[in-house]
Parts: sequence; structure tokens; C-alpha cells
Amino acid sequence: MSTIAPNAAGKARKPVLSDRAKEERKLGWMLAGPAFVVMVLVTMWPILNAIWLSLFQYRLTDPAGRKFVGLNNYVTALTDNLFWKAMGITVAITVITLVFELVLGFIIALVMNKIVIPRRTLRTVVLIPYAIITVVSAFSWKYAAQFDTGFINHWLHTLSFGAFDLNYNWFGGTWSSLAIICLSEIWKTTPFMSLLLLAGLAQIDGAMEEAAVVDGATWWQKMRRVVLPNMKASIMVATLFRTLDAFRIYDNPYVMTGGANDTMTLSMLVANETISRVEIGMGACLAVILFLCVLGIAALFVKGFNVDLAGGRN
Repeated sequence: MSTIAPNAAGKARKPVLSDRAKEERKLGWMLAGPAFVVMVLVTMWPILNAIWLSLFQYRLTDPAGRKFVGLNNYVTALTDNLFWKAMGITVAITVITLVFELVLGFIIALVMNKIVIPRRTLRTVVLIPYAIITVVSAFSWKYAAQFDTGFINHWLHTLSFGAFDLNYNWFGGTWSSLAIICLSEIWKTTPFMSLLLLAGLAQIDGAMEEAAVVDGATWWQKMRRVVLPNMKASIMVATLFRTLDAFRIYDNPYVMTGGANDTMTLSMLVANETISRVEIGMGACLAVILFLCVLGIAALFVKGFNVDLAGGRN
């Protein structure tokens, strides 16, 4: 618990933590401190090494030609159209999948929270797509979307009473390819969102919802005034984790298109530069940019939601 007292000028002072809050914070650091130290020690060297390598023009097949170029790799990357195309595709996949997964995940969480009798069975069934390996899922959706062997065209052709082209090539254009990539991502990771949101729903006091109903609140008013504000922490965690995961997407577009039709993502661009072209300097530069983007997204989410994750309060 913390209090904010105004000063003489009428401005709010820095929050004053109570003794209990200080003890909880101390206990939190004691419990998480060892894991945090180990994580820093394990991850700091690769991060620093990548930053150092990004300052060199370094091709793995020509180690003797290694040359310090400073920030030249960053200038080259940020002025390259291929980089911005990959950035645009990555952002598009992230936004589209996040919106659909958040809405569908919330609906599934509401259903699982209300159903009592087959609750365990329902949760197990919902988790099946998330349990499938991403590469296996990607190959399955690629096969399903093929115009000669897949069943998606046949289903759409039947449902549209023959209006949909039976030989439509989903992987023949940018947006149709992205549609299948996003569809496979939504199908696989929506269960992850639903479970995180279900945890938030389970923490809402039923008495608050009952009081809202007694006061004459509609379903939408109850959702907007009672449910969603009390789920702010779980929504933030769910959207943050999923956004960071979607922004680093690699498996699905690699399996389905290999980057063709302008569907290359930032992670694929990093892999191409580092592995295919063995350009270690440029690959490290792109990896650092990707890391900074992920770090910036995380900071924006935490700052924007303004949630106390320790107590689940604003």
C-alpha cells in the first residue's frame, strides 16, 4: 500500500511506501534476485558480443578481412528498402494476429470461466493447437492452403456455392500469403491468450459482478466498468508476451513462403544475413536492431498500461 501526499505547492509528491510494501518488495528481490543474476550473466555476454560484432564489416568466409566500420552497418540497414519491407511485414503480422487473438482469447476465456461441468476437458481441448510444434503446424497449414492438395479451397468453394475459385493460389501474392500465415498463428496461439485472460477472470470478485447486476448494469457496462478494469494486469501480460513473440516470428513464414512475395520478416532477414550470406557484422547489426525494437515494445507496454504487476493494481 502506498500513499501520495501533496506538498505545499499543491503538487503530488513521490508515493510513500508503507512498511508492509517495503517488506514485500524486499522479499520479491530476495526470491527473484538469484534467478535475475543468473539470467543477466548468461545473456549479457551474447548481447555485448553481438553489439561489438555489429561494429565490424565481417564475413565469416574472410576472417582476415575483418574491418571496423563503426555505425556504418546501422546506417546501411536503416537506409535499405529490404529492411523496411521486412519491418512492415513484421508489424502487420504482429498487429493482425494480436487483435484477433485478444478478441478470440477473451471470448474463449469467458466461455471456460462460465462452464463448470466439463471445465477440465474443455481446457485440455482448447490447448491442443498450442501444444503442437510450430513447424508442424506451419507445414499442416501450408498443405491445407495448397490449391491442388489442400482442403481450404474446397471448403470455400462449397460454402460460396461455387463462387470461390477452386484453383485459387494462396501463396501467389503478398496479402494472400500473409492471410494464411496470420491464420495459422491465430489458430495456434489463441489458446495461450485465453489461458492468461482466464487467470485474470478468475481473480475478479464475483460479488462485484453481482453488485453491478443489482444496480441495473447491462452486460456491456459490467464488462467495461467491472471486468476489464480488474483484468488490466492479465491483459497487459497477455498482450505483452504475445506481441514480443509475434514480433520475432520466423517459423511460419519460413516454412510457408521462405520470404517470397515480400513476406520476409525481421527474424528471417537476420537469419539470411548471418547464416545464408555469412555476413556476421550485418547480421549482428540487424539482431541488435531487432532486440532494441523488442525492448522498446516491452517498455511501451509496461509504461502505457501502468500496472502494478506485484499487486495487480493500477
